[in-house]
Amino acid sequence: MSLLAAVLMACAPSAGAQALPELGDAAGATISPQVERRIGESIVREIRFRHPAYVDDPEVSDYIDGLGRRLLAANPGAQPDFEFFVVRDPTINAFALPGGFVGVHTGLLITAENESELASVLAHEIAHVTQRHIARLLGAQQQMQLPTMVALAAAILLAGSRPDLAAGASAAAQGGAIQQQLSYTRDFEREADRIGFRALEEGGFDVRAMPAFFEKMQRANRLGDDGTLPSYLRTHPMTTERIADAQGRAASAAYRQRVDSLEFHLVRAKLRAESGDPHEAAAALASSVRDRRYVNEAAARYGLASALLRARQLPEAQAAVARLRATGAASPMIDTLAARVQLAAGDTPGALATLGQARQRYPGSLPLVLAYAQLLQQAGRPREALDAIEPFVRRYPNDAQLRAMQAQLYAALGKRLLQHQAQAELYVLRGSVPAAIEQLQLAQAAGDGNFYELSAVEARLKELRARHAQDMRDVKR
Repeated sequence: MSLLAAVLMACAPSAGAQALPELGDAAGATISPQVERRIGESIVREIRFRHPAYVDDPEVSDYIDGLGRRLLAANPGAQPDFEFFVVRDPTINAFALPGGFVGVHTGLLITAENESELASVLAHEIAHVTQRHIARLLGAQQQMQLPTMVALAAAILLAGSRPDLAAGASAAAQGGAIQQQLSYTRDFEREADRIGFRALEEGGFDVRAMPAFFEKMQRANRLGDDGTLPSYLRTHPMTTERIADAQGRAASAAYRQRVDSLEFHLVRAKLRAESGDPHEAAAALASSVRDRRYVNEAAARYGLASALLRARQLPEAQAAVARLRATGAASPMIDTLAARVQLAAGDTPGALATLGQARQRYPGSLPLVLAYAQLLQQAGRPREALDAIEPFVRRYPNDAQLRAMQAQLYAALGKRLLQHQAQAELYVLRGSVPAAIEQLQLAQAAGDGNFYELSAVEARLKELRARHAQDMRDVKR
């Protein structure tokens, strides 16, 4: 079963860009941006916290988020509260959710031949969000309860790849036949292509990647059948007209050759190394390195070292890391891998030293500070770990891994009010507002908070009680 199919079953109830012409007024959709955001949040919570396919890897997440942010900076109509995430699925696909959420399948990351090709897909999905395409499909269905709208949004996402499930979900969600609405229209697809192309160009990517990706999908369509057709082609119907439009735009744009980032290659190598049997992955990657069948040597050696570590072949992994270092490639991902190999070999002080030195070189790296803090925590140094993550908690208040670690470290330090406060924020991220309220009540009763900490807890408690009351009204409406 696909990821979205599983999410749909979990969500289903029991019973505009500035200076760009739009297909009607996106802001005129009958559901508000606030409701649209809540619909997206509901679906994303199911993916992030309840589905094993969600890739809970800080390095992969950091890369895809950085790529998405670069495209957003080139899109004047985009709001800053986008979230990008990755799901472990071998199919070539990506999808946009209402309210600013974009998901990418690992199959797309691995299959993309260059970074601009991957960026072209992300730019297209971002355009679906900024133009509020799903919201406009939902907008015609008035007076629906929020859970019903969540299920219907999931049905829309499923329509291209699993029309059988989408039809049933549509009927269950709102009791009517709206099959003609359960897919992106051709006009929506053309609009997303046009706006995505401009973001791709403004972001400094090779715009030829968009028609190249389209042509790749068209070839897959000719060679495949209903069982092998790429998911992206089913959810985003390809037409000769779309390909011709993309080719025409690329032909009229200035030529730009772009070198892929090292992180693009490293992330793809990491995903390959983590797929399938670890010994088979290590053997395949060793063969590629030996025969020099790679696009980027550092990434190939990184993938080999990762696979060897996963296969628990530690001496070989250590040798692979040494050869990786010898290439001269520099990235926080390489330092983190080196520390993981040291830790697996029992050299905790060496791993801490490696990560500590890397932090000096890459002070803004969230994945690096998470790895460093986790190691400090394991070494029984919670105060240092907390000091390391606190600036990042303020910078990324909605990062679940940071909140979970913050709660654990406060608990280790015996700071009960702050522990419950951090745990409450983690529950909010998971959509469990009643559990968050309970944690804040425990924080009030902890007895170890000062006036300012208690005031902050009281203010947040008032806010969450009002939010919970609104949630209850939405369900009953």
